[in-house]
This record gives sequence, structure tokens and C-alpha cells, in this order.
Amino acid sequence: MGDRELRVSDAEREHVGQLLQRAVGLGMLSLGEFTERMDTALAAKTRGELNSVLIDLPGVQLVGRPAAPQTHFVNAAPSFQRPRPMPPYRRPPVAVPGNVIRTRMSGVNRRGPWQVPPTLVLNSWLSGVTLDFTEAIMSTQVVELHVDDYCSSLNLIVPAEATVDLDGVDLIGSSVNNKVRTGPPLGPLHLVVQGSIRFGSVTAKHPLRAHWRKLLGH
Repeated sequence: MGDRELRVSDAEREHVGQLLQRAVGLGMLSLGEFTERMDTALAAKTRGELNSVLIDLPGVQLVGRPAAPQTHFVNAAPSFQRPRPMPPYRRPPVAVPGNVIRTRMSGVNRRGPWQVPPTLVLNSWLSGVTLDFTEAIMSTQVVELHVDDYCSSLNLIVPAEATVDLDGVDLIGSSVNNKVRTGPPLGPLHLVVQGSIRFGSVTAKHPLRAHWRKLLGH
């Protein structure tokens, strides 16, 4: 059996998705091409099928093929250039048991008195995620939510006194709808959302009962 016939894992599909996203940012692919190739990558079962979406991108070395000339696309910066440190708000969070929500073509709902860590990591593909903080148990006033979503919807339901900051979200063909106050932190929860959303949506809102109370003047 050749390398091209080997089965691929979710981690390999995710890595290819990151390369395709990078290609969009560098102007190598249009959004339409990205969507088409991303669909192929998600459905790929063998390494040959997965490699087909990268074969014309410079700097990508595919298994079973000669190495491509070095470029700045996927290879490291030249040795004479010292990479700049990432600013604190862009550094990837540390994933520990209990703070990661990972979904694939699924629906996830966190409601009731669930424990909220200071940092949450959300990685969802083709999923719907609802995080309801109205009865949640917070260990800190400020909660950081780091998202890496593709074709997913994220609903954030927060108490009336809460504030939500969505300014740190990078959007590609996506939408953001913040129906609550952005800050400064005044109540028990200030939610800071950062990361990337591709062809999806994120909405921050109060629970439905709070909306009706406001309409009724209570």
C-alpha cells in the first residue's frame, strides 16, 4: 500500500484546514475556492484525497512527492530573522482538561450550574454551540473564550449585568451580533471572545425572559 492510500485522521484534516485558511489570508485562494477545498478536506478519507487540495500551493511538501522550494508560506522564517513574540491577547491558550470544547458536526449546550474556568477553548466544525452563563458558576469575573470555528454558530447567553467583548474576533465570511453591553466590567461576568470564525456566526444576548421583562417594564 502506498502513502496515498493511508487513512487520515481528524488532526490531519484540521492541519490542512489551517493551511487553506492561511492561503486565503495571503491571497492565494478566493473564499469560494477555500469553501470548495475545505469541503473536500472534511470528506477526505485517504492521504491522496487530502493532498489534492494542497497540491498547487507553494511551500507545501506532500508525502511521496519531492520537497517544494522553500517559501515563507509554511516554512520557518530565515535564521537571520528573529520571530516577533505574539502579543498577550494573541497567544494561543493552554489547553487543560475541563476547559476545551471540541465538536464535529454536532450540537453542544452548556446550561444550568456548570463550572466555568477562567479560560475556555472552543474548536467547532459544522456545529451549533450554546453557552448559557445565566446560572453558571464562575471562578473569575473575567472569562476568556478562545474560538476556532468553521461553519458553526455560537450563541452566548449571559445575565443582564454581564458584559461581552467581541472585538478580538477575526471573521471570514461570518457575522457577529452583540446584543449586550460591551464593557467596562460591571457585573459578575465580563466575557472576552477572541480567535477566528470562518463562515459562521456568533451572537451574544440575554435570556428570553430578560427580554420580556424589559418589554413589560420590570
